Amino acid sequence: MAEYIPSLKPCTTCEHGNKKHEVLFYLGIYLVSFATGGYKPCLQSFGADQFDENNAKERKQKMSFFNWWNICLCCGIFFGVTLIVYMQDNVAWGLGFLILAITMAVSLLVFICGRPFYRYKNSPLGSPLTTLLQVFVAAFVKRNLPSPSDPSFLYEVPMSPGKPSLSHTNRLRCLDKAAIIEANGNDGSTSRWRLASVTQVEELKLVLNMIPIWLSCLIFGIGLAQGTTFFIKQGSVMNRRVSKHFEIPPATLFIMIAIGMGITVAIYDKVLLPYIRKSTKTERGINILTRIGIGMAILVIAIIISALVETKRLTSARKGVKLSAFWLAPQFLLLGIGDGFSLVGMQEYFYDQVPDSMRSMGLALYLSVIGVGSFLSSFLIIVVNNFSTKKWIGKDLNSSRLDYFYWFLTVIFVVNLCVFVYLARIYRYKSVQRSVSDVNSCEDM
Repeated sequence: MAEYIPSLKPCTTCEHGNKKHEVLFYLGIYLVSFATGGYKPCLQSFGADQFDENNAKERKQKMSFFNWWNICLCCGIFFGVTLIVYMQDNVAWGLGFLILAITMAVSLLVFICGRPFYRYKNSPLGSPLTTLLQVFVAAFVKRNLPSPSDPSFLYEVPMSPGKPSLSHTNRLRCLDKAAIIEANGNDGSTSRWRLASVTQVEELKLVLNMIPIWLSCLIFGIGLAQGTTFFIKQGSVMNRRVSKHFEIPPATLFIMIAIGMGITVAIYDKVLLPYIRKSTKTERGINILTRIGIGMAILVIAIIISALVETKRLTSARKGVKLSAFWLAPQFLLLGIGDGFSLVGMQEYFYDQVPDSMRSMGLALYLSVIGVGSFLSSFLIIVVNNFSTKKWIGKDLNSSRLDYFYWFLTVIFVVNLCVFVYLARIYRYKSVQRSVSDVNSCEDM
């Protein structure tokens, strides 16, 4: 609209910007943020819900869903940072946005046309957070009661087909008191604020056990932020010319992350995963946290290489020579390879390990890793610039010391990786008990 409607075009000769254009600009940005936060976690969980967990074949296919989701995402990024960026830089700025708007409209139409064919799961009424709060209240009210030595004395709702229950665990035993049946109570008529089932207690334990993993993943989010900020900024001051008549736009360098991630996920799903399944004799192959940890280790290597390349770039810049932007290829590709392990692993983790009624909220936690990681990256920049004698990061990279900042991040990521490995070793995955009819249906497949 700002490109094709004359009254909304920005004033190029005015000292101060057009107020209408400024309002429209911020409105567009906030609408994109609002829409992304609304549909992304719901769309991923809705897509994964199309597979029946009680069907052995579909349950196996579901484990590849997030792999192929991200391959499609990488294809979108590929066209976004090549075709769209080229259109905006060389044809017309508004044409790029017009193509994106038409693409989104067609996507929405296809999505609506598919409504009769989707599977819909019946979710319990009310907020799942209310159930978690009820467990807290019930455990607090009965805090002075002795915990039973045998978990079979705790209250549990009988299993029914399609509604699996969670197995009891010995962690956070203080919360088990919420499932103690009081002497003056009975097997179901007691208020939900005084009696919770074992499954409800275990759901709260799942959420509490997830918090340390989520905090560790936030540090990983700082590394993700470098790919869209400083890696691109490095490329903007390097020699990006491919031929006499063509120069790669800085934003297009991001394509190497998409290529690295797409190839990694495809090879993992089609080559490595079948072999790992045979060796480990498990459907998933390697467990989720191991996959995330591999990506975190690759991130450390990528940041170390980034520091070395930046040091070389600074040395060349002082001699008046622009280093080729292709020196950035290893760090971009390694970041993409790491994302192929960690990001997909996080999507699986925050979808699979939360209570079934909180899966959209779980994927929102995954998205918060990316968002909060960007804020933490900005915070670290402010900290290092205020506490260093010379600003490590300024407007001019040639007079900055971005390599020092990369080495600083390397120390943080190594420490975080050690913490994550410890948390992964002591973590206990969700243990689901299925009814006899569900088990039989799986065996029939």
